[in-house]
Amino acid sequence: MKKVLPFFSYLFHPIFIPVLGTVFYILYSDGYYAKEQYYLLMFQVIIITFFLPLSFFYLLRTFGKVDTIMLSDASQRKIPLLMQIALTIILISKSVTIDRFPELYFFFLGAICSTVIAFTLIYAKIKASIHMIALSALSFFVIGMSVHHELNIIYSIATLFLATGIVASSRLFMKAHTMEELIIGYVAGMLPQMVLWVFWL
Repeated sequence: MKKVLPFFSYLFHPIFIPVLGTVFYILYSDGYYAKEQYYLLMFQVIIITFFLPLSFFYLLRTFGKVDTIMLSDASQRKIPLLMQIALTIILISKSVTIDRFPELYFFFLGAICSTVIAFTLIYAKIKASIHMIALSALSFFVIGMSVHHELNIIYSIATLFLATGIVASSRLFMKAHTMEELIIGYVAGMLPQMVLWVFWL
């Protein structure tokens, strides 16, 4: 277990969640667009939410602003979170727009709200779990997709909840967070998604 549990913290690192959300959107949407457009969408999401943040991380590590990709120190989270907010705003302004991909647009809008919450909590000396924020946001986005398109995807939803539980156990095992920080993170990821359901369900 000592080797297995930490693995899940890396497997479900928040940097992968935007791409996973896009994959779920493509799989469970009604296929309004051609495959080429979905390929372009995926390419844009990967560039903006994965490669650019990863490049910024290595730049910050070079200058000694962060130590590991887990951002264990709350003070090290400020710049990465601000960059994530800025990049996601660019994404929903230029690529994942409300008129083209409305469901995915609100997923990313909710992600921005959750990131703002996490950033604000730093000043209250609360280190909300970004892993829980990301996984709960993804879980409730997929639930929304299930309701919106009247799909029976209970196994996907159950798998996401199982993954959330395993990652939470992993974070506790690694002493990266307290139970309270995990719960705060989960709620911070869940609430914006549920509030935004009003606009697309």
